[in-house]
Order: sequence, then C-alpha cells, then structure tokens
Amino acid sequence: MAPSASAFTEMAWVVTGPTSGIGYRTALELAPYGTVILVGRSRAKLDDVEREIRSRGGNAVSVVADLSDVVSARSAATEIAALGMPIAGVLNNAGIMPLRPFTSAQGWDGAFATNHLGPFALTEALIPSLPDGTNVVFITSAVEDPERRIAVAAGFRGSRYISADASARGDWRSPGGSKLPGADAYASSKQGNLVTALAFAREFPRLRFNAVEPGVNPGSNLSRDSSVAVRLLAKYVISPIAPLFKHFTTPKRAAKVITTILINRSDSTGVYFDEKGRPMRGSVDAESPAFQDRYVAETRALLTTVPVGDLPSA
Repeated sequence: MAPSASAFTEMAWVVTGPTSGIGYRTALELAPYGTVILVGRSRAKLDDVEREIRSRGGNAVSVVADLSDVVSARSAATEIAALGMPIAGVLNNAGIMPLRPFTSAQGWDGAFATNHLGPFALTEALIPSLPDGTNVVFITSAVEDPERRIAVAAGFRGSRYISADASARGDWRSPGGSKLPGADAYASSKQGNLVTALAFAREFPRLRFNAVEPGVNPGSNLSRDSSVAVRLLAKYVISPIAPLFKHFTTPKRAAKVITTILINRSDSTGVYFDEKGRPMRGSVDAESPAFQDRYVAETRALLTTVPVGDLPSA
C-alpha cells in the first residue's frame, strides 16, 4: 500500500519538463504529497501549472531552466538547493526526439544534450544537497535495446552510442542505424538516462536511483516538432485507445505509476521499472556495470569542458 499524502506534506518534489505530457500529469499527481518544484524553459507555461496546482489546494514553485544548456541545468540545481526545501524525490523527465538535428548552447547535439547531458548535470549538481533516501528517477526508453521487438518494429535500432564526444557531435554508430529521423540520437541518449541511474545507484548508496520505461505514449509531447496534424492525431485519436495495446499507455496512467515509484519509501535502488511498475531488464550494454561506468566517466569528462563557474546564458 502506498503511504498517505500526510506523510509527505513537508517534502518537496523536483519535476523537469512539467508543462506537458507525462511531466505535467506527474506534477499534478505529486501535488498532494508536498511542494512541487517545476523545472522548465517557459515561465508562462510554468506559471500555468503552478496556478493549476494551487487551485487544487497544492503548492508549487518554478525554476526556469533550459536542460539542453549545461550551464542552465547547473544553475537550476543551485536555485533548487537555495530554496532550502527537504527534497523527497527528483524526476528527470524532460526529453525530446527532434525530427531535425539542432545544437545546444555548448554546440552539442541537441537531443543528446537535452535528454542526457542536462539531466546528468542537474542531478550531479543536486546530489550534495539531497537528504539521505531521496528517490531520483530517470525516465528512459526501452528503444535503447536493439532486441526490443516493439521498438524494432517501429523502426528503432537501439542505442548507437560510440562515446560521449561522438554523441555530442551527433555521430552515432553505423552502419545499421535507424532510418527514422532522430531515432538514433534519441535511443542513444535515453540509454544514457538508464545507465546513469544504474551507475549512480552503486556510486551513491545513501540515495536511491531508479529508472522508468513509461511505455509507448502517443499523447506525450515528445516529438514536438511534428506537424500539428500528427500531434493532434496522436493526442486525441490514438492516445485514448493506447491502453488497449501491449506496452502502450497514456500520460495520466504513466504518471500514476511514476508517482507510486517516487513516493515508495523502501530502500529499493538500481531498479529499472516498466510501464506497469514491474522490474525489467535493459539492453546487454545497459546492464553491464563496466559499460555504465564508461558512459558516466565519458559524460563527466565531456562536462568538465564547461566550467562550473560559468553564468547562464541571457
């Protein structure tokens, strides 16, 4: 049985990407359990979510940050820590699968920066200020696994990770990659979320690090640069019937699962959960501690090229 909301009223929950899709729904689900710290790019959209949470009797504060920008991600961590709130959980949810490549403020591949480098930098900068037992959850994707049948059928070919430097350049292992625009970048960067959670679970035993595959979510805002027609079709036609199919779900259902994992007060750490909250396995690479450590070490080496003392971009 999940603990009651009254057990968490003085706690805070960090949610990235809270203005649409899974992040938005999870922010609403978490509101009865304490203050929700909303981390996103648009002040106007964050204000809208804040107002909605308050209209439901909850409390929320906003931190404006662009997670594709490592400096902005680190600045957000500093701002969150300065709030002085006892954080019970952190949800690294923000993500994108762009159909066209773009570059981050550091000149890195935009998908890799948004999905992996920014969340990694935010989390690592937050760790010193997190109370013991804080549950840090990364939203990943099973498309990182080249053996995942539903992903292969959809055109994915698993992670194409070579190195953090190569990923920052938008260079993915070939031949054999996906023909879907953005698929290799997405799968490779989401593998980064999974291996980070599993590696950090071993590295920081005073905290809990877990990962969630939220299922196939047509109603999410993942491919936000798709045409309006495609996005409306996914949200209003496909999404309502999605739960009828295996591995498919909706943002609302995914949020309930994610919230249950976040508020779980057990010592569970280093677990990869599926869309129903059951433990699952990642790809052969992702399950390898040696590969996890290499991915994390290469990420840290890349991030050292961005001085910690830099100020956010205007």
